[in-house]
Amino acid sequence: MSRELPPEPEVLPTPIVDAHTHMDACGAESATDVAAMADRAERVGVAGVLTVADDLEAARWAVRAASWDSRVRAAVAIHPTRTGDFGEREQEAVEKLVIADGVVAVGETGLDYYWDFSPPAAQREAFRWHIDLAKRVGKPLMIHDRDAHEDVLRILEEEGPPETVVFHCFSGDADMARYCVDAGYVLSFAGTVTFRNARSLREAALLVPQGQLLVETDAPYLTPHPYRGRPNEPYCAAHTLCELARLREEPVAGLAAAVSATAGRVFAVPAWAALAEVELG
Repeated sequence: MSRELPPEPEVLPTPIVDAHTHMDACGAESATDVAAMADRAERVGVAGVLTVADDLEAARWAVRAASWDSRVRAAVAIHPTRTGDFGEREQEAVEKLVIADGVVAVGETGLDYYWDFSPPAAQREAFRWHIDLAKRVGKPLMIHDRDAHEDVLRILEEEGPPETVVFHCFSGDADMARYCVDAGYVLSFAGTVTFRNARSLREAALLVPQGQLLVETDAPYLTPHPYRGRPNEPYCAAHTLCELARLREEPVAGLAAAVSATAGRVFAVPAWAALAEVELG
């Protein structure tokens, strides 16, 4: 397995936003590191980055990163695989962090039945708490859903979803995509949609209207084809955007503009919405 970063793609005709990444897990520690990573992304047309937390340490770091660079925003929550000891201390800390400057979403939260790191009952309780938090603070809910589609959708319905729900790294099939689209949810596609063996996911991606579609890396994971197994970074969202445009038979510039407009609206970041009007060289 190569540890060399994938080559930079051609510059996108219209800049986009990487709607879900983990800059700290990609190796960024300092403000200098964050700027360098954002520079690499912006160089190919990925002009905005949403770095996402999975525990309290990562959440505190994400808030700092958003203060270091105007291209970066943060999302904070406790990942479902970290909810085994989720209690009042963690809740109070997340509640303070989620209202910090630069935090634009509650995430990532949800359910993960693939890894046996946290009891399912604890995950479900924490998920319900995060749903309530998103409604209380008026910010989008960013969902992690792995092998748990039925329970995720059921709990959302039982609790009543917040105004904006984003399924990060959407992994469902066409039927689930239809359900989510009808419910008004936003579906974010990572490098997995470029995998040639991901037939059901690729079929799902065809059904999502532009106004409900985002693109992400989930870096350092899920590097797009043909670079699977190599490290991932926010700039690689450009690879995924181009493959999605090819798959959907849409112009790259048009899909890029739609993704930026959606990111700006969903996360209430006017600078991201404005990217839809930018033409790169």
